[in-house]
Amino acid sequence: MNFPLPHPGLALAPASPQFINRYNASDHGRPGAARELADGLNAVAASVSPKYFYDALGSQLFEAITLLDEYYPTRTEAGIFDAAHGHMAAALAGAGITRPCLIDLGAGSCAKAMRLIPHLQPRQYVPVDISVDFLRDAAEQVQNTFPELAIVGVGMDFSAALVLPPQVQRQDRVFFYPGSSIGNFSPDQALAFLQRIADPAQGAARGLLLGIDLVKDKATLEAAYDDALGVTAAFNKNLLRHVNTLLGADFDPHQWRHVALFNEAQSRIEMHLEACCELTVHWPKGERRFGMGERIHTESSYKYTLDSMSALLRLAGFSQIKPWADPKDWFAVFWASV
Repeated sequence: MNFPLPHPGLALAPASPQFINRYNASDHGRPGAARELADGLNAVAASVSPKYFYDALGSQLFEAITLLDEYYPTRTEAGIFDAAHGHMAAALAGAGITRPCLIDLGAGSCAKAMRLIPHLQPRQYVPVDISVDFLRDAAEQVQNTFPELAIVGVGMDFSAALVLPPQVQRQDRVFFYPGSSIGNFSPDQALAFLQRIADPAQGAARGLLLGIDLVKDKATLEAAYDDALGVTAAFNKNLLRHVNTLLGADFDPHQWRHVALFNEAQSRIEMHLEACCELTVHWPKGERRFGMGERIHTESSYKYTLDSMSALLRLAGFSQIKPWADPKDWFAVFWASV
């Protein structure tokens, strides 16, 4: 089946994608989110989950990060898709999958999936993201590009559970999790997440296409998360604005600076926000005093080797594991079947 590009003067407009919002505006103030944020800020070592980067502005800032010279993952992964898309389609066919339901986790702008849609020929495309308004606009763009493709956008937080709405087809589900986002989980969390994808009662996957960032020199890694233009710093500090909205807090982003470092013992990049002075942050029914130099841990991005990720996939119940890497061995995309 072909998915034609829109043609100037074409009278028939494409159908709008179906959209199911399980993370709407009223959810932002839900007690669970406020409790999670307050618990993280009150911990001995304060932290905020990286899922809270992605309000509308945070999603736009991340798209800008992907264009930076220092941020190699997006363009390197795109090069792998361009070079190996035929092999990826063949791997799916080898597992008996010819028309998958392609489920794009953390879809963002959907640009990565759009590289593969013409080659994988999905019967249904399901972009999933926590940034609902951004995802809704992105799904419309995909529909404009592929008018005949059935699209079901899902706004949801998939980090803790992976039960998709019934409108998502169960037959031949292939999960697509690019961009090394799996690195935001600790190895134990990543294992549990991969098990949920494979679990017949949750993800019910037939297969998985997974992008991972590979271990490399410290300077290259740290520059990717601390660019010269300061876009990543803005992305990190925007999290404080989002926390203010969700928790009713009074963070002042000007009082914080962005810190990114590679923790070699843990094989992970860490991002932090560091207090530039002594300060106290207030929110309803709570507050936290921060000393100058005290940090809030906002993200970990674990880096893997081909062997360590293959072992993790096997442990999670996947088989027929096949990686494709770029010529520098900086990044890899894995296929694994269930």
